[in-house]
Amino acid sequence: ARAPEPPRDELVPFLNESLDDEDEVLLAMAGELGKLVPLVGGGEHARCLLAPLEQLAAVEETLVRDKAVESLSLVVDALPHGGNRCEQLLVPLVARLAGGEWFTSRTSACGLFAVTYRKVNAAPTSALPKDKADEARRTLRKLFAELCADTTPMVRRAAARNLGKLALECGKADLKRDVMPLFERLPPPHHATARGR
Repeated sequence: ARAPEPPRDELVPFLNESLDDEDEVLLAMAGELGKLVPLVGGGEHARCLLAPLEQLAAVEETLVRDKAVESLSLVVDALPHGGNRCEQLLVPLVARLAGGEWFTSRTSACGLFAVTYRKVNAAPTSALPKDKADEARRTLRKLFAELCADTTPMVRRAAARNLGKLALECGKADLKRDVMPLFERLPPPHHATARGR
């Protein structure tokens, strides 16, 4: 008798094909995908959930995007602390969202910087050498600074809402040099509109 196929072999491809459904279905998918980590084989195989969640993080509906970011954060936390995952999976995923043509993906990216930075910080030097980790952190800070200066007010507001979370993950020197100046440029996150400067 053959062992049953893990859900990741059938379910995840099916979900990838279902990403053009109604907003209510997408909202349910975005909320549930983060809970599938144990069913796809745990953290070692959780990377298979990143692609559908990345797509959901770029959709037009705000509730779907917010749920996708929550689920992406859960999946990122579940991934093992291997450096190549940070360098080859997470930083590029955040960079793709941050560089998206539409503001929707850029607002979602803002919610992923802190969890990705934390994962880079936690990677053992045996898996992610110090120079590669420093480069990944520099890339993340640079991308976040670009979002703080984005021409779209919604992106700047999302950056303002997530700046404190990123600041908590940064070392003192990086915080002082790269992150603190962003606090001065951004409006408070509770403002109804973000003024350009």
